[in-house]
Amino acid sequence: MQKAGTATTIPIQAAGGKSAAFEYLTTKKDELIGWARKFSLFPYPFVTACCAMEFMAVSSSPYDTDRFGAALPRFSPRQADLLMVVGTVTHKQAPVLKTVYDQMCEPKWVMAFGVCAISGGFYQNYAAVAGIDRIIPVDIYVPGCPPRPEMVIDGIMKLQDKIAHSRHPIVTGNF
Repeated sequence: MQKAGTATTIPIQAAGGKSAAFEYLTTKKDELIGWARKFSLFPYPFVTACCAMEFMAVSSSPYDTDRFGAALPRFSPRQADLLMVVGTVTHKQAPVLKTVYDQMCEPKWVMAFGVCAISGGFYQNYAAVAGIDRIIPVDIYVPGCPPRPEMVIDGIMKLQDKIAHSRHPIVTGNF
């Protein structure tokens, strides 16, 4: 019997460990946040070379990246969560690329766009970095010289799947 004025609470987490209700809520939270993040990518284009023309083609109306939630490029790394490295990166540009990556908000993802960003391309010289994964971690690689817009859209879709199926620790601690 309850006294008047006292409320009972049902704990989400059992005293001995995590309850089924807590696991269900955590799973559904990850799915909801993953779905929201999947369709709200804010790309920051780090464009350095000839792949820029294909990058512009991806943003045009026949390919329309807006339907994937990645339409408006941000030109401040503090407002972006997807870094698209488009083209060749030289050793002089490498510290700038690292600074841009460090300034991005969490969570952040990186797309290597084109063979020059992936492996240095056909530039076998001292100036070109042989792959941006030597500087920053890369989540998705889009091959080609230059990659076709269809390849870029496929890369965005693969990145969206990766985002949707990953864990999203928004709140830490007990929840």
